[in-house]
Amino acid sequence: MHTYSKKRQTMENIRQYMQQVGQQARAASRLMAQANTNAKNHALENIATAILLNSAKLIAENTRDVAAAKTSGLDAASIDRLKLTEKTVKSMAEGLRQIAALPDPIGEISDMKYRPSGIQVGKMRVPLGVIGIIYESRPNVTADAAGLCLKSGNACILRGGSEAIHSNQAIAACVNQGLREAGLPETAVQVVNTTDRAAVGELITLKEYVDVIVPRGGKSLIARISADAKVPVIKHLDGICHVYIDDEADLAKAVRIADNAKTHRYGVCNAMETLLVNADVAAKVLPELCKIYLDKGVELRGDEASRKLVAQMKAATEEDWHTEYLAPILSIRIVANLDEAIAHINTYSSQHTDSIVTENYSKAMRFLREVDSSSVMVNASTRFADGFEYGLGAEIGISTDKIHARGPVGLEGLTSQKYIVLGSGQIRT
Repeated sequence: MHTYSKKRQTMENIRQYMQQVGQQARAASRLMAQANTNAKNHALENIATAILLNSAKLIAENTRDVAAAKTSGLDAASIDRLKLTEKTVKSMAEGLRQIAALPDPIGEISDMKYRPSGIQVGKMRVPLGVIGIIYESRPNVTADAAGLCLKSGNACILRGGSEAIHSNQAIAACVNQGLREAGLPETAVQVVNTTDRAAVGELITLKEYVDVIVPRGGKSLIARISADAKVPVIKHLDGICHVYIDDEADLAKAVRIADNAKTHRYGVCNAMETLLVNADVAAKVLPELCKIYLDKGVELRGDEASRKLVAQMKAATEEDWHTEYLAPILSIRIVANLDEAIAHINTYSSQHTDSIVTENYSKAMRFLREVDSSSVMVNASTRFADGFEYGLGAEIGISTDKIHARGPVGLEGLTSQKYIVLGSGQIRT
């Protein structure tokens, strides 16, 4: 009875705390929507300076987190993402300065047209309001997310992983200092100060105060948030990305692209997970390409036709076509033509990024039109599906949703548009 009562009391405390955070964020969002570009850029520059000046402190707090993570048995890859160095601290500051250098999307007016009545109708870009961001491991996300939300005129509530609590709080102190010095509300960026998972449950149901949730992390985290949230979510669950080598491909180009798409980095959402090859060129390109993969330690899983060409290939199962490996494993299938390639992609793709290698313009255009993914490419590696590579400066994540933001979500993806009407006394008759 005593345990239940204590737990209930703790839940009530967390609920009250998150309500307060939400209220403060909503009030701050109204001030941020009014902030001019100079004030926002001044804050970003101040935060960058504070991060550099406090580099030793940030690394010391991060060392506490890393030590605790090792004691608790966190895996090596997660610890690697958690760790801050002088180089990563400098890159955080540089990232903020890059965001400051980007054009301010807020207040931008577009598509102004005169109507027969004499009124002008157009659109103005405005902030979303309050953005809740839930993420794991990487403390640099605290600075990136704060910077993007700040520049786009939003307030944000950041809930990092419990394993990075000291790092995130130390970065938050730099962010708050930068906001204060620029005359902007410190509550425009709030880092949740409890590691209790109940705080996430509260954040994703704060409909009154939060306008959108952006989860960044593993599939299980994103799936849970998507299922339980009462606030709209910008997300992608999987990155099952494909490259299709057409029978009219430049094969030297195809080898470079298919190699890079898989082996440049394995554990990223825009790495290729399935390679599709046209039957007419499979015998020419697959043995050469698979030798590169095998030399780099990539495990190959192929359909029957592929395995006849490359003996070292294991048999692919139906499950392989549905799998995002995030590892040196690749599934390979030989297809009869473009129709079969597009059908495979639209069946198994997670609508993240898919690419065709071909010199045939008509086929390239068909692929662009008919493949239903957030990024569709011709003669380029899927690894380019990234906010920085797209010229967005930075990104808060990738969206495979079809409403609002789609693809890499940069400053513009953290805004909306409202219609504006300019008249000179017109009335409707």
